[in-house]
Amino acid sequence: MTLRLYNTLTRRIEPFEPLHPGRVALYTCGPTVYNYAHIGNFRTFLFEDLLHRWLQASGYDVFHIMNLTDVDDKTIGHATAAGKSLRQYVEPYIEAFHEDRKYLRIEDASVYPRATDHIPAMVGLVEKLLSQGIAYRGEDGSVYFSIARFPAYGRLSQLENRELKAGASERVSTDEYSKEDVRDFALWKAPGPSDETVGAVWDAPFGRGRPGWHLECSAMALHLIRERWGVEVLDIHAGGVDLIFPHHEDEIAQSCAFTGREEFARVWMHGEFLKTGGEKMSKRFGNITTPRDLREDGVDAGAIRLLMFQVHYRQQFDLTDQGLQSAQEGSRRLGEFQNRLLERRAAADAPAFEEAAERLDRELTGALDDDLNAPRAVAAMFAFVTAGNAALDAGQQAGPRAAAAWERAEGVLGVTSQVRVMKVTQRAEAGAAQEIAELSPTPPSDALEAERWAREWALRRARHKSARNYAEADRIRTLLGGHGFHIRDSKDGSIEVVRTGVAR
Repeated sequence: MTLRLYNTLTRRIEPFEPLHPGRVALYTCGPTVYNYAHIGNFRTFLFEDLLHRWLQASGYDVFHIMNLTDVDDKTIGHATAAGKSLRQYVEPYIEAFHEDRKYLRIEDASVYPRATDHIPAMVGLVEKLLSQGIAYRGEDGSVYFSIARFPAYGRLSQLENRELKAGASERVSTDEYSKEDVRDFALWKAPGPSDETVGAVWDAPFGRGRPGWHLECSAMALHLIRERWGVEVLDIHAGGVDLIFPHHEDEIAQSCAFTGREEFARVWMHGEFLKTGGEKMSKRFGNITTPRDLREDGVDAGAIRLLMFQVHYRQQFDLTDQGLQSAQEGSRRLGEFQNRLLERRAAADAPAFEEAAERLDRELTGALDDDLNAPRAVAAMFAFVTAGNAALDAGQQAGPRAAAAWERAEGVLGVTSQVRVMKVTQRAEAGAAQEIAELSPTPPSDALEAERWAREWALRRARHKSARNYAEADRIRTLLGGHGFHIRDSKDGSIEVVRTGVAR
């Protein structure tokens, strides 16, 4: 089976055929850096990371471009309110995006172009569209793209002309009626007072101003793929479903008009929304959770990736506490098995591991080649865990074949939490009681001290359990679980404290 992907342009799952065999030009719309990206944004970035990883695992040379939108209405508005230059305002949010991305194990793109670093390419694109008569200067000094002069407009969103007009009308401000058609979009915006104040204005032959949002992606993508491989067509362009119209539709129009080609990208892929409480996660709705919120709560990135990949990227799903807790448990189980598998690796695989490894490789490939069916791929990992634990319990040993199959699956999905298991030794009753008398309900920030804190609480729980004070013993178990420590009572009476979310 070869890789097959759902193409929004055709509304079909199709065999993936890059423009040039063996290499992929991939463009993904990155964050607008006016605030911290929330976990809904990162659902899209995680689906794109899975795509990137699977393309590489499938043997492709991937040139991955992810842009950073550092000039638009939002960044300018927030910089103005903060009394800072545009560059000063966005810098911390760019840094935060990369911190969050690395926490979530999102692999590096090849390049992260910033819009403000590619103004000359944008000016060149607008100049050519003006010379072709596809763009025009409005009475307000802005430059607009004429949709009426591009008959193919609307192929991606598949909206009727009436719907295009209605959608455009919703975005038109009262001072923009100098346009020829309400549907026309701004390629280059005449400067306003705030633009000048924050330093978001550039000189151009057609008038001083700043780029429109849609223009930025086209100009950067075309400039970078020309520079890298001398081509003018992307193999894959990906983003969230909210970008299909108007952003990606407008990108196609201006890019194809500029290059004279029929396509800007061969495959268009879009990830669905992450919701919370039935509503799309949005800063506007005030219902956001950020990766840094989850990191501060001690959630391992493997659990977040597992949560996201348990649902197909083209399906919506709700973020709930119960779902996150279940993902944490599942990711911890994967982590414990990984420790067991790799620590007890032998020179050769027992027959049970040979068979399980072959099945994992086959099912992982079949799942991800089928439009990145991550839920099926995750299920294949858990099936391998079940078979592997049974084999280990029966005294069989895992060797290089099993380890390689596991590392391949985890290398693509990244859903396993790092787990540390600590043995707790029972001590004399008086000594234990004296040492743990003044325990805090929250762990110290230092990792080693936090582990000592957890061991002491585990001893206190054992003491309450021995005294049949089960309510207090359960309270302590819950307390520890809330901070990433899980207690496991062995049949021989010993105690293990299992910690997840340890820094990798």
